[in-house]
Formats: sequence, C-alpha cells, structure tokens
Amino acid sequence: MSHKASWRFLRIVKMRTITILLFFGAFLLSALKAEGDTIRYQLLWNSMTATTGNSPFWFQNNRYGTVPFDATNTNLFATIRKDKSANDKLFDYNFVASGYVGISNKQSALYLHELYLNARLWVFNASVGMREEFQGTQDETLSSGGLLFSQNARPMPKVFIGIEDFTPLFFKNKMLEVKGGMYNGWFTDQVYTQNLLFHHKFAYLRVGGIHSPIHLQYGLEHAAQWGGIVPGEYGQQPIGFTDFINVFRARGGSSAATLFEQINVGGNHIMSQSAKVELKLSKYDIKAYWQNISEDQPVDFLWNSVNVADGLWGITVQNKAFPFIQKVLYEYLNTTDQSGPFHDMDGVVYGGNDSYFNNYLYQNGWTHYGRTIGTPFITSPIYNKNKEIGILNNRVQVHHIGVEGYYHEYNYRILSSFTKNYGTYSDYPNETLRTSTNMLLEVNKHFEKIWNVDIGIQVGLDAGSMYGNNTGFALKISKKGILFHIK
Repeated sequence: MSHKASWRFLRIVKMRTITILLFFGAFLLSALKAEGDTIRYQLLWNSMTATTGNSPFWFQNNRYGTVPFDATNTNLFATIRKDKSANDKLFDYNFVASGYVGISNKQSALYLHELYLNARLWVFNASVGMREEFQGTQDETLSSGGLLFSQNARPMPKVFIGIEDFTPLFFKNKMLEVKGGMYNGWFTDQVYTQNLLFHHKFAYLRVGGIHSPIHLQYGLEHAAQWGGIVPGEYGQQPIGFTDFINVFRARGGSSAATLFEQINVGGNHIMSQSAKVELKLSKYDIKAYWQNISEDQPVDFLWNSVNVADGLWGITVQNKAFPFIQKVLYEYLNTTDQSGPFHDMDGVVYGGNDSYFNNYLYQNGWTHYGRTIGTPFITSPIYNKNKEIGILNNRVQVHHIGVEGYYHEYNYRILSSFTKNYGTYSDYPNETLRTSTNMLLEVNKHFEKIWNVDIGIQVGLDAGSMYGNNTGFALKISKKGILFHIK
C-alpha cells in the first residue's frame, strides 16, 4: 500500500473514531433523558514540595502521569462523570470528562486528562476516548504496578470492543468465566515517532464458581506499537489494513516495512501472561499472582518461557475482622534475565538481550509522555539526565511491601520499595549497581462538617544511589458530590 493510501486509511480510522464519539454523545443525551441518571462532580487540589529537584518516587509514579517531575508543583482537577449502574441492566453506560491543570517551578500544563464514553449491551462493551484504566492481576491499591500495564502513564485515545468484566460461560454457578477484548488507538505525545499507533488484545479465563472458596485465573495479553513516522532513514512505516492484520497476528511486516520488520514481526510487540489464585476464608481473603513478559519470542506456557526467571510475583492478605490493618501486600519483581545478555545467541537463533521496553525502530520505547506504560521500576525516560528518550535502566530487582488500614475515621496507606538497579545489558558486564529505597505514607480523612471535603497528607522518602536522597510533603483537598439529576 502506498503512503498516500496508508494515510487515507489512517484518516478513515480517525474519522470513524470521531463519528463513533459523536454518535455516542448524541445517544447518551437521549439516554440521560430516558433513564433519569445522576451526574456527579469532583474537584481536586494537590500541592507538594521536596528537598531536591524532583518529587519523590511514589509521589509521581503510578499516578497516570498527572504529577510533574519537578519538586514543587500544584495540580488541579475538575471532573464530571456518570458511573455504571449498580443493578445488572440489559443496557448501561458511563462517561467521564476530566480537565487537568499542572503548575510547577519549571513548567505548566493544561489538557483534557480523561474524556471517554463506555456502553454495555448485555455482556459486551464498546468504548471510545481516553480513560484511566486498571489492567492486570495485581492488587489495585498497594501494588507497585503491573509488568506490562501499570497506572504510570497518561491515558491515550483508544477504541475498545469486547467483554470488559468476567462473564459466566455456559455453566451454572459461574464455574467458568471469561473476559477479553481489543483496543486500538494512538500515542499523542509525539516525542520521537510521529502518529505512532497502538494495538492491544487480551483474553482471561477464571475457574471456581460462586460457591467455591478457590478461584484460578489465567490470562494472555498482546500489545504492539506500529506505524508512525520514524525520523531519519526509516521514515513512514506502513499503516494499511494488511499491515494491521499482520500486527494483529504478530506476523512479519509488508514489503513497505524495514527489512528487519519483514524478517521478524512488523512493529514493536510485547506478550504477557499471568496467573492468579484467590482463596476466600471466613476472616481472610488471600490472593497470589504472577506476571511475565516476552519481547522477542512466542509465549511458552508458564514455566517454559526462556526468560522464566523474570516476572512479578505478589501476594495479598486482606483482613475482614481487624480494620486497623485491612490489607498487607508483598511483591517481588525481577527483570534482570531478559533471556541472557546477548541478542545473537548462537549465530543462528536471535533472542537474548530483550532490553525490556526499548525498541530499535521506535526509540521512545514502551512509554507515553516520558513515562513507562508498564512497571515504573523500569525507569521512565523522564529521569534521564542526558535527555535521552529511551530506557536506560530495565534490569531491576525489587522487594515491595504495602499496608493499608483504617483507624478512627482515618484511612492510611504505606508503600515501601527496595530496589537493585543494573542498567541495561548494553552496560554488561561492567554495569554499576545502584540501589534505592522508596517509601510513601498517605493519610486521608473525610470532613463532613467542613463542606464535605476530603483532606489527605503524604510524606515521601527516597534514599540511595539510583534516585538520590529526597524527602517530600504533599497536601490534597478534594470535594465530590452530585451535580444534578436528570428525571
């Protein structure tokens, strides 16, 4: 397909996305009148300062890219939303529109952070727009972040079609449940590659049933970056329909792609698999999970992967009877193996030195607006002092602990992470070990008598040679409520 035809195809895709968005908007206006729904609002003010030139690790990571890198900053959010209905209706929908203002001692930003519409008919979902998403088997509040997808980067515009939540499949008592779907979208940061496209599909299976205390879960994920205009000799990458099919199937690129893409696969592909065990007892809920990624070879089932030493292992224990300590988490993350240090394994087989989240063609790598899309412990380019746009530290070992609880109307959360950082295999065998300790204490309270606001304070601490020594303090004030009812 010619470049003109490729651009025509891309324009058609974007125009159809806009058409879908407008259609959903018109549909929602009529649905609002018909359903009599509630529109809610939230206003949030967050301000912080730190002792060095940047904000502490847990102040700025896993925040969907909303906290600036700079030490002193203030962030403002204004959000309106319609939440999902509590009852299981045949048709349901929800939407969010969120504006963001960020001001720091070095720069300021104003943009739409979230803007999406999501509709469900029976068990099937369709959504369009930018939204904060939680994907993966990891814990939602205490985890260090999923290996392939975390909460670290800004949302990008995407279209989703699929089954978003676990749904029973042909069995009584929910013995077998499935979920899965496909996202397609594009990167909006334009850091290195212009008009870079995004593809992601997933499939999950859960076994157990509503009467069983044990549930087993297994999932596969496939993500890819493709198309776009690459600076220099590579230029415009193919974006035709045939190229999309090749990306969907993880096949070699067309004749318009680079020779390397034709021989291997077109685009930058990352595969991931995960497993989870859930145990429900009378006083405790126990969950254990595992995640792995592969960048240069097909996924082998569980322990047969060539980089099986790498992965995220986690366990949570939730206490139902003692609110002071409601949940405890431990995670271990290792990404040092990467199938070995050498890409040329034996002169014939190529597969080592995976260099997670880096790519020779898309040199901005698996990032969005300077932050890794996956685990934040694979260090985001925003930390690079030489302004390099790629990943300079992706061989890490991490012990991570999280605790949360409730005491006399105060909610608290504690995160403690201890890391060893070895850079990348380009430094091998003369890599320099850098260590870091990163901690966060967060306390929140609702004040009903003070305009129904929520006030939270945070204390962050970094120590070590990786991110330096740093202490930060943050104050957050938010107010939410009902904007109006539509009868």
